[in-house]
Amino acid sequence: MAFTEETTHLVMNHVEHCEDGGGLAVAGWTPSGSCTLSVHDDPAPETPPPHPLSATEDDADEPRPRPSGRYVLAAHRAGERDGLCRELSRAPAAKVTYRVAGWVGLQGAGAADGCCHAVRVEVCTDDGRPVGGGVVVAEAGKWGEIMGSFRVDDDEPPRCAKVFVHGPPAGVDLKVMDLQVFAVNKIARLRHLRKKTDKVRKRDVVLKLGRRTGGTAIRVVQVENSFPIGACINKTAIQNPAFVDFFTKHFDWAVLENELKWYYTEAVQGQVSYSDADELIAFCDRHGKPVRGHCIFWAVENAVQPWVRALNGDHLRAAVEGRLRSLVTRYGGRFPHYEVNNEMLHGAFFQQRLGDDINARMFRETARMDPSPALFVNDYNVESANDPNATPERYVELVTDLQKRGAAVGGIGVQGHVTHPVGDVICDALDKLAVTGLPVWITELDVSAADEAVRADDLEIVLREAFAHPAVEGIMLWGFMQGNMWRSHAHLVDADGKLNEAGHRYVGLRQEWTSHARGQVDGSGHFKFRGFHGKYVVQLTTGAGEMKHQQFDVGKGDGPLVLDMDL
Repeated sequence: MAFTEETTHLVMNHVEHCEDGGGLAVAGWTPSGSCTLSVHDDPAPETPPPHPLSATEDDADEPRPRPSGRYVLAAHRAGERDGLCRELSRAPAAKVTYRVAGWVGLQGAGAADGCCHAVRVEVCTDDGRPVGGGVVVAEAGKWGEIMGSFRVDDDEPPRCAKVFVHGPPAGVDLKVMDLQVFAVNKIARLRHLRKKTDKVRKRDVVLKLGRRTGGTAIRVVQVENSFPIGACINKTAIQNPAFVDFFTKHFDWAVLENELKWYYTEAVQGQVSYSDADELIAFCDRHGKPVRGHCIFWAVENAVQPWVRALNGDHLRAAVEGRLRSLVTRYGGRFPHYEVNNEMLHGAFFQQRLGDDINARMFRETARMDPSPALFVNDYNVESANDPNATPERYVELVTDLQKRGAAVGGIGVQGHVTHPVGDVICDALDKLAVTGLPVWITELDVSAADEAVRADDLEIVLREAFAHPAVEGIMLWGFMQGNMWRSHAHLVDADGKLNEAGHRYVGLRQEWTSHARGQVDGSGHFKFRGFHGKYVVQLTTGAGEMKHQQFDVGKGDGPLVLDMDL
């Protein structure tokens, strides 16, 4: 859309390999900290097979190469920071996103079969400042794939940069195979996503209008896309006419930023107030915007209000039950979604105090009191490949455990607070979550970049990846207007109501994902078009000049949708 050929030109000009033979590889890599390096061959490296939901080599923009089997081993490590280091042959360009790819493994006396440790790949500029990388939770005896990225956001590029590989505890030997650093090919990815989007989100439609309408002028207008995109709102924001204008015109759903959270509705024990939440919900009702329920509980301790943190045992359990009754019964049937216990990958406040079953009990009790909403898990960093606590695999394990305990998990929330996103990294995470068969929503999307052109590109990357993925059913932005954002340098609309480049990109994508068609009914009385899933209105102008209208829906389906129109 706005990606330039200059970006394409950078794709193959910056590649690093540790595939050199023998002494060359050791010469390229140097020890970082206390360890020794040597070169080895694995004649049959055991790597995970391509994910069944991933793009095939026929339509993927960058098929994954087969591992070479040659690797560098860092042995006799004395601590977590000890490992390998290598200077990149050329300094990375400013404001260009790079992929870090390759394989890492574990061995040695400290790496018993089946044990797992986080391996960190870190890229630092010449002044020692980290600019990104990736994290792999590697299992001993197997190779783990690096899905990292980085970008230097300064106006001037650094003089040089180094990549470091470290992380496991002392006594665990660390292996690195086929490490590569290369600029992301955004143009190729964009072509791939447009093809994928056409397959996932559109359908051929045949409107049968009767032979007597042959030659009649016809117009088809899409009035609603079945893929909702929404935004968070708060009490202050809706007092701003510019905020309200953009929100009502360009978003389908809403979520309350803080006003439904327990620490907000009951900051002091026994003093419960939903007045601000009710005001925001009424605002959404007036504008026809469904509201997601965020959130009943929050698992991270520092997000739990002090009076709740002071409780233990039966008193804490009673407070949890009281919160459930108070909130869920008050808004019964009101929310299509609930996020039940926010960020369980990063916190265990209730679980540590009330036992392993408490998270599932929250889901079971919510479903018992209000069976209508889909009940979501919700967490951050899952899509970024930079957090050992929030890998897609661990998220799936969490969902599976909840389901085994009788929790009716109805959806997976991927928050999407991203920095220098890379399309294939996001897609890989979504593929892994999709094996659950549950719908995925991007629940809190914001992209932070001081350069507005970079921010626009980053936003487009995430939106396109989500929209093109068959498991994703909706996106929520965590704000859009300057002065009403949780993260800095993430807004789409300036404080004065003017759209910046990211805002224009967002509006352009929404227009691109809306189908309209016009023409004439053919001699058989048919009108054919291909359109995005959603609601439509057909307008037919008769020979006498009479305008007739009829609504219809285009849903998912492999074959053409044939509709008999009563006009």
